[in-house]
Amino acid sequence: MYLSRVEIDTNDRQKISDLTHLGSYHNWVEQSFPDEIKQGTRLRHLWRIDEFSNKKYLLLVSKNKPKLNNLERYGVPYTAATKDYDRLLNQLVEGKKYRFRLTANPTYRITDSKSEKPRVVPHITILQQTNWLLERTKKHGFEIVRDSKEVYKLNISERDWPRLRRKGNHLIKLSRVTFDGILQITDLSKFKLALINGIGREKAYGMGLLTVIPLEK
Repeated sequence: MYLSRVEIDTNDRQKISDLTHLGSYHNWVEQSFPDEIKQGTRLRHLWRIDEFSNKKYLLLVSKNKPKLNNLERYGVPYTAATKDYDRLLNQLVEGKKYRFRLTANPTYRITDSKSEKPRVVPHITILQQTNWLLERTKKHGFEIVRDSKEVYKLNISERDWPRLRRKGNHLIKLSRVTFDGILQITDLSKFKLALINGIGREKAYGMGLLTVIPLEK
C-alpha cells in the first residue's frame, strides 16, 4: 500500500479549470495509474482533499504507486510524493491513541411510501453526522476518546456540498463532512481494514479516507 500527496495548483486557474466537480477529481486520480488502465484493472483508490495553511492537497491511498507526473497534472510541480503506507500500518498499536482525520459522506436509508426500494439520504445536522460516525467506530476497530468530562474529543472541521456529474450529465450534490479528533484502536485488524478500504459511501469521489498520526509525547 502507498500513501501519496500533491499540492493542488490553486494559483493557476487555467491549469485546474477542468476540476469543476468530484468526477473530474476522480478522473485525475484514475489517470494517475496508467498501468492499471492498460491492464483493464479497476482498483479502488481512496482519496480526499485536505487544506493546510491556505494550501490544498490531494491525498491518496492506493495498492500500487501512482505515476507522479500524472499525479502532478493539476498540481504544483515537484510536490507529488509517495510513501510506503504498509510501514505506517505495521507501526500501529492496539490500545494506543492517535489523532485522526476522516472525510466522509454520512447517510442513512429510508423507504419511500410510494416505493419499496430504500432511498439513501444524507444526514444534515452536526448531531446526526456526529452520531453517524460514533455508531460505526466499533465496526471499524476504534473508539473516540473522551475527556475527563466524558465529552468526545471529536470535531467537525468542515461541511460542504460538492457537485458530482452523474451519467447523462445529471448534476447532484453530495454531503461531505470532515471529522477531526482523537481515537483509540480497539481492534487492530478491523482498524487496518478501515484505513485501507475507507468508511461510508462515495469512496470513489473523495469520501471515506481515514488517516492517523501518533499523539505527541
